Amino acid sequence: MTFAEIVSSVFLLTGALFSVFGAFGLVRFPDVGGRLQAATKLQVPGLLLVLAGVGVLLAGTEEAFQLLIVALFQIVTAPVLAQLVGRAAYRSGDIRDDLMVADDLQEHRISGRAESPPEESG
Repeated sequence: MTFAEIVSSVFLLTGALFSVFGAFGLVRFPDVGGRLQAATKLQVPGLLLVLAGVGVLLAGTEEAFQLLIVALFQIVTAPVLAQLVGRAAYRSGDIRDDLMVADDLQEHRISGRAESPPEESG
């Protein structure tokens, strides 16, 4: 085995472990907020490590550039999607109140408004 294959194997195995732990979190956590944490905090680095492992083997090729595009797309879209899903779950009441440490949107939920809080002008 070459050095590149060893490095690639370490990245691939570590990324796979991150993804497996994220999958366990999706199954084990009790509400949408916890599941979103597992999906974004572990799945994204897991995918990036897998892409890095493949990228080590494909170094200097056109496919390596495509892997970089996939990684950038994942980094940009995962937090946005998690925010949207979390906000929708909060509005529909699927977030457990007993698991929250702080609820900055509580006053807007109590008043019955479905809109987003007004943005501060400045």
